[in-house]
Parts: sequence; C-alpha cells; structure tokens
Amino acid sequence: MAHHAPRPPSSRPVTPGPTAAAPRSRWYRCTTALAALTVTAVILTGGATAAHADPTVDEIERQIDADWNRLEPVIERHNATRQDLAVKRREADALAARIAPLQQQVDAAMARVGALAARAYKGGSVRAVNALLGSGSPGEVVEQLGLLDRYAHYQQQDVRQASELRDELVAARNVLERTIAQLTRTETELAAKRRQIDAEIDRLQRLRLRAYDSGGGGPLRPAPCPASYPGGAAGTAVKFACAQIGKPYAWGAEGPNAYDCSGLMLAAWARAGVLLPHNAARQRQVTASVSRAVLRPGDLVFYYRDLHHVGMYVGDGWVVHASRAGQPVKMKPLDSSPIHSFGRPG
Repeated sequence: MAHHAPRPPSSRPVTPGPTAAAPRSRWYRCTTALAALTVTAVILTGGATAAHADPTVDEIERQIDADWNRLEPVIERHNATRQDLAVKRREADALAARIAPLQQQVDAAMARVGALAARAYKGGSVRAVNALLGSGSPGEVVEQLGLLDRYAHYQQQDVRQASELRDELVAARNVLERTIAQLTRTETELAAKRRQIDAEIDRLQRLRLRAYDSGGGGPLRPAPCPASYPGGAAGTAVKFACAQIGKPYAWGAEGPNAYDCSGLMLAAWARAGVLLPHNAARQRQVTASVSRAVLRPGDLVFYYRDLHHVGMYVGDGWVVHASRAGQPVKMKPLDSSPIHSFGRPG
C-alpha cells in the first residue's frame, strides 16, 4: 500500500465559518444590552456613585423619642432600686450595730460557763458533796442541799443564756450576710445597667449633635413660667422648677446643676418642704389625685402607661420637665405626650 507524505500547513488564513461567528455575536449582543441598561440606570439615579441621603432632623427626633421611651423606664427603675438599696444599707448597719454588744454578751456568758466547767473538772463539786454528807445535823444537810440546788440552777441558767445568745447571734449574722449578699448582687447589676444607660445616652447625644451641631433644638421658654403663682408651697415649688430651665439633663440627678424628670420634681417640692421619692411611679403613689379640670401650677403631670415620665404643670397648658439626654430643662405643651394622670403633692 502506497504512503503519501503529509502536506505542509497552509499559510493562508482560515476564514471562520458561520458556526464560529455565532458565539461572538451573542456575547456582543449581551454586552451591548447590558451597557445600555447601565447607562439608563445612571441617567435615572443621577450617577452610579450617588450617596444615601442623611436622615432628616424630624426622622432623628422620632428615632430619639422612640429610643428614649425605651430607656427612661430603665432609668426610673434604677432610681427606685437606688432608694431600696439605701434602705437595705441602713438595715445592714443596724444589724451590725446590734451584733457588736451581742457578741460581748455571748463572750461573757461563755466565760462564766467555762469557769464553772473548770471548777467541776478540778473536783470542786465533788468536794462540796462530800462536805455536805459529812455535816453534823439534818438541818445543815437540808441547807447544804438547797445551796447545791441553787448552784446547779445558776449553772444551768448560765449555760442556757449563753446558748440562747449564741443562737440569736447566729440568726442575726445570717440575716446580715444575706442582706450583704443581696446588696452586692444589686450593686453589680446597677453597675452593668449604668454602663448600658451611659452608652445609650452617648449614642442619642451623637445623633442630636449630628442633627443640630448643638445640644439645643428650639426655645426653652416659649411662654411665661409660671403663668400664675398659686401661692403657698405650690408657688415655691413652681418658681423653683421654672428657675431650672436651661440646666442640663442627667439621669439619676436631683440638682443643683442637673436633673432627670423625677429628680426635678423632687428638688422643686423639697424647696417647699415636701419630700418626694426619686421615681415617677412612686411620686404618683404619694400624691393626691386631681382631675384636669382643677389642675393648677405646681401639680405633677404623669405620662405614659408605665408612669416613666413626670413634669410640673405651670399653667396655660404648659409643663416644665427634664426631658432626656441632650435636652436641657424646658417647657413643653401639656398634651405633647400621652398623659396618665395628675398628682398634687403636699
């Protein structure tokens, strides 16, 4: 069979046929369409690198209001816990003061019991019985028996007294130890809450500064404060509250340089000689209920279902209050927040 030599490769370019041109044509059509869509999107959006618009002042205010309404109840619970903690500290101090003299009584009683035991061990009681049995007359025996009985009675009394005092001391110490343990847990929880609250307040303040470049946001005294003075203790309280307008908010503060909502009410009525707790809900409990129809300057206005905010009515539909972090003490319309009830101190 004959073999043919292989042909050399042709130098003439090969023209691609229809099957080779098809993929390129589809790719070209796709990229062209995509480019057209991209150009359209750029035209519609005003540029491919357009940034998202910053939130408006109203949007930030609404966000701060929502966040603050979640935060303020925690602050008011913290105020109540601080007051409870102070009471428990006083109870612990009273227990500690009681334990010191009780310990001295136990020590003295146990010393007496120890002396009696030592004398019995050395044979003192045995010698007393032998001397009794060797008495010369029946009368002396009876008398000696009475002495021995009284001696045994006193011995038992000392032992019983020491035992009772010891039990009382142990019980008091147990109460004190439980109180101290509870105080320690409460302090730890409060420290954690304080860090959370401070961090949240800092976040709210940064939002406000971004919106206003300052801590304010409008007139603080848009109307006469108070509209009229009721006289007496209420007049003293309302004058004081109005005089604090412009001072900063600080949670847990009751003056003189800063206030939170219930702290401002506490300080104002303290100036009038009326003591209020540092907690809005507890202020509601200790004040007399009044209706809107008889509301007068100096009365307290409680807001929200859970009573986490309070302000002071100053007349003509206005309230003075310490609102929130980043806002100073200022006036606001009475109905600017959901009203729960009204209270009159004194």
